[in-house]
Amino acid sequence: MSKVRVLVIDDANFIRDLVKKALRDHLPGVQIEEAINGRKAQQLLNRQPVELILCDWEMPEMSGLELLTWCRGQDSLKTTPFIMVTSRGDKENVVQAIQAGVSDFIGKPFSNEQLITKVKKALHRSGVLQNLEPRTPPKMLSSGSFANDSLSALTAGKTESAAPPSAAPTQARESVAPPIPKKTAAGYGQGQLRLADSSTACVIKALSLKEALLVVKRTESLPQVLASAVLDLEQGDNAEVARLNGYLHAVAAFEPKPDSEWLQLTLRFVDSDAQKLDYLSRMIARGSPQKHFIPGA
Repeated sequence: MSKVRVLVIDDANFIRDLVKKALRDHLPGVQIEEAINGRKAQQLLNRQPVELILCDWEMPEMSGLELLTWCRGQDSLKTTPFIMVTSRGDKENVVQAIQAGVSDFIGKPFSNEQLITKVKKALHRSGVLQNLEPRTPPKMLSSGSFANDSLSALTAGKTESAAPPSAAPTQARESVAPPIPKKTAAGYGQGQLRLADSSTACVIKALSLKEALLVVKRTESLPQVLASAVLDLEQGDNAEVARLNGYLHAVAAFEPKPDSEWLQLTLRFVDSDAQKLDYLSRMIARGSPQKHFIPGA
């Protein structure tokens, strides 16, 4: 049986771990390579070909779009399936990637099911899917969700949790912005938090370079610890959006009662992009997310 090599490129270790574990769980026999940015991926691709590339868009040194453009200029990579994994869903960005020769998109945050569906589709089109052994999907939990692959990735599969994976933001249900609880009036403003199957307005109560403390309106579906998420912050006259990738580190009731109407979430950031870190620094210094955003960061 010939090898099927997949290259996973993302500057966030957490995201790479999620993708690698999902691939190994659902596609036994796949050989996985990884790189922290486009430049490192370029070096690896110069040494050996792969059957599929899964690449983040926003990375230091060389972005996913730059790597895609370079790949399509190489004879050995012109037809290699290239799936862009990104929190960018703007029409302009999509058009750019299509013009550069992208094969498909996966939106952050994503579920294992969405990831594997896209990967199988790409490998089927290139005629190498049959080289992988079929495998029964992971056991479903009583709630109907998959076991939390985020936790398994972090604990080498030694711990199980009922937390569901996250899903693509393009499929998210938009929610009406909730009123701001009085206790958070002195926070950093409002944003939009994209989770598994929903998108909800949130209040930024506290902020650091590593994490954000958010307050959201409670819904029927509770957010789960270790689910990946994207925090969207809109600022400026041109309504530029800063997209901060992360995962839920903690979920708690905002009020000291079991039926609390509000939830307090701790979102740990996984981005290492210098522009985003600079943007966060300026937000923290000013106490407001309304200025100093660098478009495209």
